[in-house]
Amino acid sequence: MLSSRSLKAVFLAGALALVGGCDRQSADDSQPSSAPSGDAGATGEAFNGTLDIANRGAQMPDFTVTDPAGRKLRLHDLKGKPLLVNLWATWCGPCVLEMPTLDALAQQYDGRLRVLTVSQDMDGAAKVKPFWDGKMFRKLEPWLDPENELGFHYDTGMLPTTVLYDKDGREVWRMIGAHDWAGARTEAMLADTVGK
Repeated sequence: MLSSRSLKAVFLAGALALVGGCDRQSADDSQPSSAPSGDAGATGEAFNGTLDIANRGAQMPDFTVTDPAGRKLRLHDLKGKPLLVNLWATWCGPCVLEMPTLDALAQQYDGRLRVLTVSQDMDGAAKVKPFWDGKMFRKLEPWLDPENELGFHYDTGMLPTTVLYDKDGREVWRMIGAHDWAGARTEAMLADTVGK
């Protein structure tokens, strides 16, 4: 018999796949490995996230994530500099599509903004490690939240969900859905919190 938390996790995964526009869980080779080449119009259509400021000022949750090696990272320990938390999953096409732009953002703002990618894959390291090993990310690290605590906390019903916190751990905004993090709009969205 499934526990209440397990039932919630199964329900959330299904809801995210249906409501969020993410692909249903499928073989890794069916997911895009990077942003598509081509004109900006094609990419722009894929990056159609919505900026949400309804939770501005909310305190960062006190959750702990792990990496595939088992190291732990407490979110509250990251206060002191702005933090961008990105919830994603290996089976979510839009999540995978925006990942290279998140890496470019982490490189551009290195030292001024921490970009934390947190997988919501229920299989944790078993799914994320092989996926990550096939990528060439320069700044991103694979963090895991297989119990989907952050997903339940943010309660957006969509992956990817990305939340910006200021240096004091207060929410600035959320991007619900995929976004081109290397695009011109991002610099304006970060200016007040991170600076230019």
